[in-house]
Parts: sequence; structure tokens; C-alpha cells
Amino acid sequence: MRQNAQMTHGAPDARWPKLLSLAVHEFRTPITVVAGYLRMLLKERAGPLSEQQRRLLEEAEKSCGRLSGLVAEMSELSGLERADSPLQTSPVALQVLLERAVAALSDLPDREVMVELQGLAPGQVSADASRLQAALLSILTALRRELVTSNRLLVRSQIAEQPGGAMFRIAIGDEPQIDEIAAADPADLAPFDEWRGGTGLSLAIARRIIGQHGGALLSPPGDGRAGAVVTLPRA
Repeated sequence: MRQNAQMTHGAPDARWPKLLSLAVHEFRTPITVVAGYLRMLLKERAGPLSEQQRRLLEEAEKSCGRLSGLVAEMSELSGLERADSPLQTSPVALQVLLERAVAALSDLPDREVMVELQGLAPGQVSADASRLQAALLSILTALRRELVTSNRLLVRSQIAEQPGGAMFRIAIGDEPQIDEIAAADPADLAPFDEWRGGTGLSLAIARRIIGQHGGALLSPPGDGRAGAVVTLPRA
């Protein structure tokens, strides 16, 4: 864990993006080959399939697709680490980005958890809209999936004046925690744990995209999985 923390929040290791890039190259070819053979089998080019055989092959194809998605995330993370993914920024209302991120959430397979926007501060951010929206979506997806104390995840934003200029501060948490998270002293906020199971590399990507926008992704005091705080400069 200490090694991960250093990699996440300390000085970047030049070998890290090279390792990611090499892994992408080595994984992509066999995944492509396996996916191609699975498609051939499902099209019955090697002979007819029973219902059980088709069901098993379809599950294998889904897993292969998840692996392809992970490799794509590795490639994106490698580019962010090398800082060769420039942003295409323009002014956009933060509320619009949050509304789009909430609308893009997929249904949970086992339960229903509502994500509710409330008390959003007005104003714009200078953003690469699609990439920042994707980062916000990744954060909401992870926190909603991990929520066990409630069936409502709340999102609030406020404007904080700082020496470098006005900042949006977005608090995300369940109903019992949201007031505490929104009022937490910035000095008490902790680094966000982006290396958590079940999220792939989406949170690591999200933190770096938010960082590219001049913001930060942080955890509330106490239980680091109870929510998150996102800061972004106001345009």
C-alpha cells in the first residue's frame, strides 16, 4: 500500500508509463485473437452450437470485452502519465457536466441507488467537457456501487474563495454523511484511494483528468470510502 501511495501522490516514476504502454502492447494482440475466434464460433463457422455452448461462449465474449476495456484504460492512463493527452478546453457550466454524468449512470444489477443533485453553485469551469464529464461519471459510479448505508447518493457544490482564485468544491456522500463532508476543513481531507477493486483504472484516470483541470480528488475525514470531494477552478 505504501508503494501505491507513493506512486499516486509522490514524484512520478518514469518507468510507470513505460510499463503501462508495454503491457497494453503485450495484452492487446492475444485479446484480439481470442475475441476473433469467439466471434467465429458464435457465427457457427466451426459447426452448429448447442444452447449451452452458445451461452458459455457469450459469457466468454463478455469477459473478453471487459479485458479489452481494461487495456483501453491502461492506454489512456499511460498517456495521462506521459502528459501527452492535451485538453481541449472551453467554458461549460459545472451543473451541466454533473447532470450529464448522472444521466449516463448505468443501472446497478442488484439494487437501486438514486444519485441526487442538490444545492449546486452556479458558474462555469474551463474544461475539456467530455473528459471531465467522464471523470465525474467514474467517481459517481464507484461511490454509488460502494454505498451500503443508504439508497441515495447526494452531490452538492459550493464556491470557496482561495488565494489563487475561486474554486468549486463538490461534496459527494450519502444522506447521513453529506453535511459533514461538505463542511470538512480542507486540511482534514485525505488523498483519494483510486486503487480499489471493481473499478478498473477509471478512478486513477479520473484523478489525473481532474488534476489536469487544476483541481483535486480527495477523500473526506474518517472513512475514506464514505464519499469524495472534488475541487475545480471556477472560470
